[in-house]
Amino acid sequence: MKTIKPMSLTLRALARLLSYPDDETREHLDELRQALHAEGAIAPARLAEIDALITSLGAQSAIDAEADYVQLFDSGRRTSLHLFEHVHGDSRDRGPAMIDLAQTFEQAGLYLSEGEMPDHLPVVLEYASTQPPREARAFLAEMAHIFNVIFSALDKRHSRYASVLGALIELAGETAHAVKVADEEPIDESWQEPAAFDGCSSAGQARAGQPQPIQIVRTAADRNAATGARS
Repeated sequence: MKTIKPMSLTLRALARLLSYPDDETREHLDELRQALHAEGAIAPARLAEIDALITSLGAQSAIDAEADYVQLFDSGRRTSLHLFEHVHGDSRDRGPAMIDLAQTFEQAGLYLSEGEMPDHLPVVLEYASTQPPREARAFLAEMAHIFNVIFSALDKRHSRYASVLGALIELAGETAHAVKVADEEPIDESWQEPAAFDGCSSAGQARAGQPQPIQIVRTAADRNAATGARS
């Protein structure tokens, strides 16, 4: 059986890099870089790309780094870091999925801070970082197709953040590859759509009325196995 490298520090560092680049995050960029290099979970070529991202974040003014982040991740669906946006859109299924995911976190002893959403990728990665390597990889693999959609949208924009999504895809045991992503429609129009990406399965979700392609809530057996592995 192939050994999977530890990735706990790596997942936490990547979660921080995908978080809003406030003063605290920017103050710890060198520590994030050191953690990624020390654990060695990311391939050298991809790690060099992330190094470039960290360097560029450190070179920017705080206001520019924050404005770029908001423009990239908070202004449309294609690059949204809220995973269920890519799966459920504005459908009624999103609420129950949020509750199930939050309960999965709580069963692992993790509780959301005020204002945090359970499907926000940095939050999901914090949870994954608490799991043993094999379980963490399997958990990430369930979301790899969504990571690839976000990766493709970021790559299309020539965004430095694409390196982080590429790393997550590879940590999941998959290969990052660009898929066709439609141009973003005007934001007011976009939020009125009942399903993200017009229901196109190649963009990360099935068409309306079909089973959704992601189920990241762990089964009771998986949770018991993970608990046994941690104890």
